[in-house]
Amino acid sequence: MRIGDAAAAAGTTPRALRFYEQNDLLPPPRRTAAGQREYGPRDVARVRVIRELLSVGLTVADVRDCRDRLDLLVDDTLPPYGGPGACARPSGIAQRRLDALDAEIARLTRLRERLASRIGAGTTEPARS
Repeated sequence: MRIGDAAAAAGTTPRALRFYEQNDLLPPPRRTAAGQREYGPRDVARVRVIRELLSVGLTVADVRDCRDRLDLLVDDTLPPYGGPGACARPSGIAQRRLDALDAEIARLTRLRERLASRIGAGTTEPARS
C-alpha cells in the first residue's frame, strides 16, 4: 500500500511516516519503479507500536534505543533484554522515563505551591475543566 493508505491504516499521517523513517524508527520502505514508498501490514503494525509508545510518554530517542525490538512487542510490554543485538540498552528505558516524569511532576507541584502561596490561594487541588 502507498504512504497515504498506510498512514490511514495506522491512524497517522504520511508526514509522520516520513518522520519515523528519518529518525530510524521505521526502516526505509520498498519503493515502486516510480520511486513511491510501499508499505505492508508489518510496517503498519510497527507504526502503531511506535505511536503507542510515544503516546505513553516515551521520546523518539527512547523508542529509537529499542527500535530493533519493536516487532517483539506483545500486549504493550517490551520483552526482557535478550543479550547482544536484542536492544541498544537493557530495558530500563521506561523506568528512566517514569523517573523523569516524576521529577517534572514534583518540580511543577513545587512551582504551583509557590505561586499559590504568593496569591493566597493555598494548596488546594487545581480547578478541573
